[in-house]
Amino acid sequence: MRGTRPDLTAAVWRKSTYSDGGGGDCLELAANIPGTVPVRDSKNPAGPVLFVTPAAWAVFVDGIRTGAR
Repeated sequence: MRGTRPDLTAAVWRKSTYSDGGGGDCLELAANIPGTVPVRDSKNPAGPVLFVTPAAWAVFVDGIRTGAR
């Protein structure tokens, strides 16, 4: 089921601390949008945005921290 795309005009984007500092692989997210975690490629800020539920984002981040495969 598809919902309405959240308004991102107030989004405060921050680059992941795991991103490549050399201008390569860069992931940004906006943690200030209620009910969703928008994720985008920092090299293409006008490009597509992936919307992830906060619960799914927490599982993803936990997997990175624990080295899950």
